[in-house]
Amino acid sequence: MRLGTLKGQGGAVLTDDGAYLLPDGLTVGDLLAQGLERTLEHGSTAARGSPLPYGPESLELPYFPTSVRDFVTFESHVEGVRRSIEGSPGVPEAWYDAPTFYFTNPHALYGPGQPIPKPERCHALDYEMEVGAVVGPDLEIVGYTIVNDWSARDIQAREMQVGLGPAKGKDFATSIGPWVVTADELAPYLTDDGFLDLDCQAFVNGERLGHDRLSHMRWTFAEMVAYAVRDSVVKPGDLLASGTTGGGGCLAELWGRNGERTPPPLEIGDVVRLEVEGIGTLEAAIA
Repeated sequence: MRLGTLKGQGGAVLTDDGAYLLPDGLTVGDLLAQGLERTLEHGSTAARGSPLPYGPESLELPYFPTSVRDFVTFESHVEGVRRSIEGSPGVPEAWYDAPTFYFTNPHALYGPGQPIPKPERCHALDYEMEVGAVVGPDLEIVGYTIVNDWSARDIQAREMQVGLGPAKGKDFATSIGPWVVTADELAPYLTDDGFLDLDCQAFVNGERLGHDRLSHMRWTFAEMVAYAVRDSVVKPGDLLASGTTGGGGCLAELWGRNGERTPPPLEIGDVVRLEVEGIGTLEAAIA
């Protein structure tokens, strides 16, 4: 089941026949917080109504996460970006200990197709191709969506020398969408060891720059949830992002491998499109 939010109309079940508004004024966030079983029940009830026409331009941010944790679970991404940002080879030994994450800004979220303002002092703007898991009650994963963790690499490179991780290099924008796909829809893609084997591609102005499989994550989403909740609190509606894929899942990885900023950083007018098998397409232009 695909769940999205229509501009000016609210949450809906999205099908090839049209959009079915959720009953009783429920939002997509309300639904997801009730768990997978209740989400599917409400969604099935809504789908008995009359469908509304919709297109990509009709969609906005699918829901507002209660928090956003962004992990770093792809080894090849760490290797390439570390060389690009820090000028250091290899992968830190500590990376292998656990699925490390940071909290990003839940107040700077952008929906599908929504233009991304380029930070004023940024000269090395980058995309990051990720998949996010939505947590429900009892720490179950209710659904998945595409995440683009936009990054100001020049700002990030400077501020991370302080040792507190990324902040202004990351907190200006995160795109989520185009909808949330319920976990049951992606069950056929699960491997025997719990990874989602989804094909992921990233395009800039129509040129494919990134290609990887989500199953190349070192940790499963279930392991990420287990680590996040250790000595802490994870609430229904929290979004846990996979971290950036390898294979050109961001420009900085390619810069690290090429030894220069090739392909060039994103500029105003550039269009980034992320495609993830089983989920959909998330696109945005730089403004």
